[in-house]
Amino acid sequence: MKIGVDYIGVSTPFYCTDGQGRILLHRRSKNCRDENGKWDSGAGKLEFGLTPEENVLKEVLEEYGARGKIIGRVAPCSVLREFDGVVNHWLAIPFFIQINAEEAKNNEPEKIDELDWFTLDNMPSPLHSAFSFALKNFKDHFEKHIGKY
Repeated sequence: MKIGVDYIGVSTPFYCTDGQGRILLHRRSKNCRDENGKWDSGAGKLEFGLTPEENVLKEVLEEYGARGKIIGRVAPCSVLREFDGVVNHWLAIPFFIQINAEEAKNNEPEKIDELDWFTLDNMPSPLHSAFSFALKNFKDHFEKHIGKY
């Protein structure tokens, strides 16, 4: 059985900020399961035995090598995407995380081609479909925790 296809996957997306109006994004490598070459904020499937809060902080540390502090969250939402004619269904539990920009590094070079900081009014392209969905649907949360755009 395949997560997100044969049953609903649960993920903890994160939007890391430096507290100075910037968000940390990474470009997905060819080794990622989908949306290769697209810019994403980061996420991880919710692991058995962890709370969403524990999971998201573990994922930030795993992907970016930085300890973070939860500064906000968004209500859980369904993310439906289609790839190669197959519908993917994930329940996302998104968090805003503040990290020290100097600690951030590419801690998963096999999955991340590039890592960089951006302002919300100057996003790279192309963006991951789930991140684009979040930017569009949670604009007030991004403006509150990161900055205007």
